[in-house]
Amino acid sequence: MDGQRRFAVIGTDARLAAAGRALARAGFAVGGPEQTALADYILLPLPLDESRTPLAELLRAAKPGALALGGKLSAQARQIAAEAGVELVDYFAREELILCNAIPTAEGCIGILMAERTQTLWNSAILLAGFGPVGQALGVRLAALGAQVTVAERALAESFGLRAVDLARLEQTAPAFDTVVNTIPAPVLTEAVLAALRPGSLIVDLASKPGGTDFAAARRLGHRAIHALSLPAACAPETAGEALARTVCEILAEREETP
Repeated sequence: MDGQRRFAVIGTDARLAAAGRALARAGFAVGGPEQTALADYILLPLPLDESRTPLAELLRAAKPGALALGGKLSAQARQIAAEAGVELVDYFAREELILCNAIPTAEGCIGILMAERTQTLWNSAILLAGFGPVGQALGVRLAALGAQVTVAERALAESFGLRAVDLARLEQTAPAFDTVVNTIPAPVLTEAVLAALRPGSLIVDLASKPGGTDFAAARRLGHRAIHALSLPAACAPETAGEALARTVCEILAEREETP
């Protein structure tokens, strides 16, 4: 182990466990939180949530010069790292990881739709709010399965051959749908939009907390609203973990190349 660079992997989800195995295959010594004081690198969860990860305690235990890497860093996480004197890098700011993450998110969402609906995706009208990386990955896969996808964000959707409406017209568009997927981390599925949907609609919200759906209104209106968070860790942890490890290795390689 002499001279071998060491990772402390913090967190218990299957994606982090898979990332740890991939880092070990890449030649690093890999341990858990008990290795924090010895580690050159500390791999933290995605998203990095202080309420679930005792970040201050962990980073105070880090050795001088250690590098911490986490995903979707909050301002609070950055402040804690600064106070502990530990450099903290956001691996989810990397486009390659965002794009890789979108694929298992899309596949996981399709699994939810298939499990929660009583009709085929083929020939079903599905409203998709947002067309970033996750929306794109999901939209093209749903269309390939024969779904009639309408994207509420016109900018790119039409270039993918999908139907599109302006996001501002979501309430006017909603009455044609009983299945909606949201990818926008802003309050877009408001009570007015939800009230315009068909009775007993299914809403799958993929946006990070607090999501883009008025969940209380959805319950009052009799819809089923599912906030599907961290689907890559739940549905494809091995793929997601390998992508995470690959991105982390690229970050470290770039830092070594920088004079």
